[in-house]
Amino acid sequence: MNEQELCKKRLVDLSRQADRKGIVLFSDFLNLNELNIYHQSERFFETRTESFGGVPFAERQMIAFLPDALYYDWEYPIAALKITPSYPKFAEQLGHRDLLGSIMQLGVDRGRLGDIIVGKGEYYLLCEESIAGYFIENLEKVRHTLVKVAECDPAELAITQELESKEGIITSNRLDAVLACVYKLSRSQASELIRQDKVFINGRLIQNPTAACRADDIVSVRGFGRFVYRGEYGETGKGRLKIHYDLYGN
Repeated sequence: MNEQELCKKRLVDLSRQADRKGIVLFSDFLNLNELNIYHQSERFFETRTESFGGVPFAERQMIAFLPDALYYDWEYPIAALKITPSYPKFAEQLGHRDLLGSIMQLGVDRGRLGDIIVGKGEYYLLCEESIAGYFIENLEKVRHTLVKVAECDPAELAITQELESKEGIITSNRLDAVLACVYKLSRSQASELIRQDKVFINGRLIQNPTAACRADDIVSVRGFGRFVYRGEYGETGKGRLKIHYDLYGN
């Protein structure tokens, strides 16, 4: 059984268990490829599902399997942690890779970790609630920088996440045209990214260059980053479309 089939089997099994036991069950945090498998497998689930990563812009997301008979309140078991230098004056500027490397050295499975968000002198980690205390006690150093870890309100992450608002001009809202505009590529280069299975819209793998972008779609491109397509707001004198989009920071 390959990785795709194993992922699908795990998700279907969770749905069946949630339905049989009448309780909410949760997946690990899924990456983009796994989220695409989740979307492809929805017709096999025996429960309703929802996905969330702790904050609205999270790329890695957890799936909740919800029995139809369930009426009581429930919450995702996701914690938000704030990581700050113990001595800011002597701290390095750390990147996503630095943080992930130090976190993984603590022996935690990647599936238990959500997004890592890099701010200015402060960093955030979304993770399973059950392991938050482990990081608070054991994550003491990232590269050469001593750090302290504390739980925080997820709303703080939403404030930290930087979005750069941009405008562009496209011939149509086809995915290849939008990618070419946003990342300053040729249409053929944009199409090649799509053919290489590197482009996702709202967690779904998109393999068709002519797929349309809709307002508020979150587009993820491996190796390039993410942006929110905000939609068209007018035309040029030559009939081309004027668009807004928001680029995610680190």
